[in-house]
Amino acid sequence: MLFLARLRRTSRIPGSTIRDLLEILVIRALRPPALVAVASLCHTDSVVTEDGFPTTLPCTASHEGADVQHFPIGARVMAAIPRNACGKCRSCQGPNDVHQYCQNLQGFLGIDIDGAFAEYLLCDARTSTTIPDNVSFMDAAPLACAGVTIYRAIIVSKVQKDGWIAIVGAGGGLGHLGIKFAKALGLNGVAVEARDEGLEVCKEAGADYVLDARKGKNELVEAIRAFIPQGPGVDATVNVSNADTAAALAYALTKMHGTMVQVAQPDNVIIPFVELIFRDIHVIGSLIAGSEVSQDMLNLVALHGIQVQKNVFHGLPEVPKMI
Repeated sequence: MLFLARLRRTSRIPGSTIRDLLEILVIRALRPPALVAVASLCHTDSVVTEDGFPTTLPCTASHEGADVQHFPIGARVMAAIPRNACGKCRSCQGPNDVHQYCQNLQGFLGIDIDGAFAEYLLCDARTSTTIPDNVSFMDAAPLACAGVTIYRAIIVSKVQKDGWIAIVGAGGGLGHLGIKFAKALGLNGVAVEARDEGLEVCKEAGADYVLDARKGKNELVEAIRAFIPQGPGVDATVNVSNADTAAALAYALTKMHGTMVQVAQPDNVIIPFVELIFRDIHVIGSLIAGSEVSQDMLNLVALHGIQVQKNVFHGLPEVPKMI
């Protein structure tokens, strides 16, 4: 989610917060919030509405979109989803790209704490990033979640330039960005999708090969053997599909000693033991991204003019139509 950081030049603004109708209203000084320019709807928002997370109501949705020293007033920034990491735990003391795993976070925007479907937003400046001048708010909003999530998954797969990466579920928000990022990073991209509309999205995104998952695992494995004979199989797969068979398919398409990055969040990730043990394929989970990787992604988008496929709704009254 995107916003303008601290537009007002005042260091404090009067405000109040009330959660209980019987609570006495007290006006107090608050740090200026960020003015929201664009916010996006994520699949996770629908998971929240279906009680997939222990969200306490009321809670404002959307996570795509305080003594701030590294952002000037009026800066265009992309808000990170995590807020208020403790700074002391093992994750916080580790590399920047694992800070989002802090177990003592105040919460995640739109899940545990209020998100960006509002005029103003309180976010964490430590994990937010600068939007390059040639990236619009409209393009940057979905990148706050979908973009950083799929970009980090590609990075942690460690596929080298000219290597092969497949994305299972490539015809959606994360997947089409993954294809574009992979191509911008100099990788060969294989898109796997099970919907006619999604297959067209994959082609438009620039995938080197587009495979229809409805043809079945065995036929897809043979198709990959045909164009990657030195494999057989891709160097890594990224699974962004919640389908029951998606993880097993991703595994089957990966070469021996390769890597499968699991991003989708089904109830269970099902992988045949033969694939796991006899082919020595490594499984990695990946969660959004730290600020440095997020900034790298935005810079890549700016450098290559990457466009995000969007379905635009104008104004907060349109939020119910999105859902």
